[in-house]
Amino acid sequence: MKTEIVPQKKGFAKAVELINSGELVAFSTETVYGLGADFSNSKAVAKIFEAKGRPQDNPLIVHLAKAEDAELVAIDIPLEYYALAKKFMPGPLTIVLKKRSNVPDVVTAGGSTVAVRVPKNKTVRNLIALSHPLAAPSANRSKHISPTTAEHVALDLDGSVSLILDGGECKVGIESTVLDLTSKNPTILRPGAVTADMLLTVLSSVSEKHSTKIKVAKSPGMKYEHYSPICETVMGMTINSSRDAYDKAQSEGKKPVYVCLHNAKIKFGHRDTVVLGKTIKDYARNFYGALRYAETIYDYIIIEALDESGLGNSVMNRATKSAGGKFV
Repeated sequence: MKTEIVPQKKGFAKAVELINSGELVAFSTETVYGLGADFSNSKAVAKIFEAKGRPQDNPLIVHLAKAEDAELVAIDIPLEYYALAKKFMPGPLTIVLKKRSNVPDVVTAGGSTVAVRVPKNKTVRNLIALSHPLAAPSANRSKHISPTTAEHVALDLDGSVSLILDGGECKVGIESTVLDLTSKNPTILRPGAVTADMLLTVLSSVSEKHSTKIKVAKSPGMKYEHYSPICETVMGMTINSSRDAYDKAQSEGKKPVYVCLHNAKIKFGHRDTVVLGKTIKDYARNFYGALRYAETIYDYIIIEALDESGLGNSVMNRATKSAGGKFV
């Protein structure tokens, strides 16, 4: 299969045709690039798992053209969904609901719930409106770093998908927040750009799931190591510990690098760094691209650890998983 990267408007008609014929299309969202198939076509959805090498027990998110279309795939939708949708959709929020019987088990990993979201990209929403809701995970090789450009997708999935719609670089840079509305209390299953404090402007309470012992996952990113570079990667908890780890790795013949914000670079001296920017939003937007760059040049990556409040909690969730929970 030949993989084409085409500007999203130019490739729009072909994308509609491919989706309607049971094929895969990669597309941009505000979070990361997705790899989509018609949610109702089990054979098409199975191609996603094959292309990515994704475990079958890792569910997919259903992407909708508009928030009201949740009624196509879910039942017993609570009023909180519509209140959240009014404020955060389209946007980087995924909501878990009770699934309708027309949703194939391959989409939900055999579970009784379905995760839905509405991407900000208007061209993608039009694509969905003219084809079908799209079951879509991130458009990368399973467990590798998520893609935030069309080129990232091609590096991982060249020959596995025929069309990549190039919508430019993703603006948010990390996956959507996943909120479960089927539990007793609204529960964040995966943190993202829509933080707990933001959700509390709509909801009376929000909890966060920390358990790692999960039988049936309600959303992606709950059961497996994710976002991992191909080389050894660790979290640097302080500037001093990061410098020590860097110097030790260099003395052992490794080629280390520190992935960090601008302020940390200033304190890191002559050592190699990849700078993510100056703010936490810069960190989120540039994080995956920086890891992809670093893994091609270096063989030991140290990631700057940040304060885990607000968006920092979401970014550190991704960073810790990228490092496989290893700290220095």
